[in-house]
Amino acid sequence: MHYSPDAIRTIALVGHAGCGKTSLIEALLHQGGALHAPGSVERGTTVCDFDPLERKYHHSLNSAVAHLHYRDTRIYLLDTPGYPDFFGPSISALPAVETAAIVINAQTGIEMTTRRMMTWAENRKLCRMIIVNGIDGEKVDLPGLLTQIQETFGTECLPINLPAQRGRQVVDCFFNPSGDADFLSVAAAHNALVDQVVEIDAALMELYLEQGEAISPEQLHEPFERALREGHLVPICFTSAANGAGIAELLDVFVRLLPNPMEGNPPLFYRDAGGRREIVRAEPIADKHVLAHVFKIVMDPYIGKMAVFRIHQGTIRRDSQLYIGDARQPFKVAHLFMLQGKEHMDVSQAGPGDICATAKVDEIVFDAVLHDAPEDGNIHLTPLDFPTSIYGLAIEPARPGNEQRLWEILQKLTAEDPCLRIEHPVGTNETVVRGLGELHLRHMLERLSEQYKLEVVTRPPKIAYRETIGAGAEGHYRHKKQTGGAGQFGEVMLRVEPLPRGTGFEFVDAVKGGAIPGHFIPAVEKGVLQVIASGPLAGFPMQDVRVTVVDGKSHSVDSKEVAFVTAGRKAFIDAVLKAQPIVLEPIVDIEVTTPEAAMGDIIGDLSSKRGQVHGTRAAAGNTVVVAGKVPLSELNDYQSRLNAIAGGLGNYNIQLSHYDPAPPAQQSRLASQHKSHGEDTEP
Repeated sequence: MHYSPDAIRTIALVGHAGCGKTSLIEALLHQGGALHAPGSVERGTTVCDFDPLERKYHHSLNSAVAHLHYRDTRIYLLDTPGYPDFFGPSISALPAVETAAIVINAQTGIEMTTRRMMTWAENRKLCRMIIVNGIDGEKVDLPGLLTQIQETFGTECLPINLPAQRGRQVVDCFFNPSGDADFLSVAAAHNALVDQVVEIDAALMELYLEQGEAISPEQLHEPFERALREGHLVPICFTSAANGAGIAELLDVFVRLLPNPMEGNPPLFYRDAGGRREIVRAEPIADKHVLAHVFKIVMDPYIGKMAVFRIHQGTIRRDSQLYIGDARQPFKVAHLFMLQGKEHMDVSQAGPGDICATAKVDEIVFDAVLHDAPEDGNIHLTPLDFPTSIYGLAIEPARPGNEQRLWEILQKLTAEDPCLRIEHPVGTNETVVRGLGELHLRHMLERLSEQYKLEVVTRPPKIAYRETIGAGAEGHYRHKKQTGGAGQFGEVMLRVEPLPRGTGFEFVDAVKGGAIPGHFIPAVEKGVLQVIASGPLAGFPMQDVRVTVVDGKSHSVDSKEVAFVTAGRKAFIDAVLKAQPIVLEPIVDIEVTTPEAAMGDIIGDLSSKRGQVHGTRAAAGNTVVVAGKVPLSELNDYQSRLNAIAGGLGNYNIQLSHYDPAPPAQQSRLASQHKSHGEDTEP
């Protein structure tokens, strides 16, 4: 059945692990008639947790799409993982929806992922709502949780319904504000909502002051949508997926109050116009040209590569011809699916607001824009702000000869997960897989073993050190080679200067009078870049250096590109070795969640690892979060250490902060190792 854009709602359920997102979707699907009975996470029978590893561990590892039909409206629900190690699929789901529903467990309260997803949703200009799940749980403090929500996220977070009869049902505070709640006054909650909504509309405010409480929900619909779009209102709904309290009311909120594709903030498309970004507004109109965005890639063992996308403009039909990004050749949409967890249902067409999939198109990649007009090849979606994948493992097949197969499987896994990446660090001769944490890579290894039947050997990777300089210096080299006939000649004089940390690399041509002909300057830069890629002190990439070529000499016959590449490289090495070269080590931001009783030991342990603790904050369930910075080299096997200190109840996450000089003894050791490998650093 085809739905117009105004009859579609798209919602991503995000939040910390264990808050009940998957169970909530089961309850919504059951209430909406899409399921005869809700499944169970514990029994592995839910629609959205269908991966064998998800069923094994009883939590989501990837995003999943489900849908239902309710009151002449199609509602798309995106289930997302809650563990920090699986932020990639969670963040990837945001461009596919108008609304992010942040789910909070009534017992555990606001947790780390809750805060982060609220921030990410706000940065993507999504409408936001909060769902408090598990209101029938034991020893829940709902008044205290509401206060915590408003203190953490702002007073614009207001309840649109309230628990009643000790969490067995909820009472409406917006459409029909009547009845008694377990806490607060329904009338007071209604007035707070109305006051918040009318604030953004001067004419409505004047009408409200004239009519008093007689203003109707119908009069509030448009300003309510505007308040959602502008973040002036974040409605709070109370539910229990376990006993069904508030589930029907939540569906009513979805249909009657949440924005459809024509009402939500437009997706953040832009056109690359000669290095400038021009905003492109996608219009949810069925007969315009197609704009769709791929937010998920699935390597399905039966149907091959499957791309899941949201249509923002136009209509895609089976057998449509679509382009992928700036590709010049279109592909034919041979298969068009709607998704219900792992189930694929063939459809003949889909329009603005629909979330669909197509399969067996190897060229489609994550974040691609699909379109049907060649002139739209330079349209992109503003990139997502993914956390840095810094936790790594060096990996190789257990049996020699499987290197190519390992590479092919890793390509499939990284195609699915935007926060899983493969590196081949310069000079290390190893393949490193990087993710967001130990749990992230542990699940990746299980997939290699269980799904792809490939055994591998892993070890900690070499640390991604960098090199820079501490002072300015000059370097010079004359390359002269005569072998009979035409020779090689190139002479380069250059100057190096340190740049502020994190700046990168700058190359400046300051040669005057044609001492080095202009067409040889790129060759000098090429030689310099060879050293930048593998520094002369310890063999690590260089950063934060400005190189200025100031003079040189050439020969009308013997000067060649290769001569100036060599002269540039040797002159740069000469300058760097005079410029107080430094080895830099990566420093990461770390947040350790631990039982309160172990906080002192955690702080002491981080300090012993050259860490700096910046502060602590209370978290749910008698836990605290210890925040600080620590050198990455000190965190090898830190989870095991943390388990020993916190009795297996601690976890941590890290994100690259910056690079700082390594301790002198460490610098000397790394430089000695480099020299012992026979690296020539002499000019």
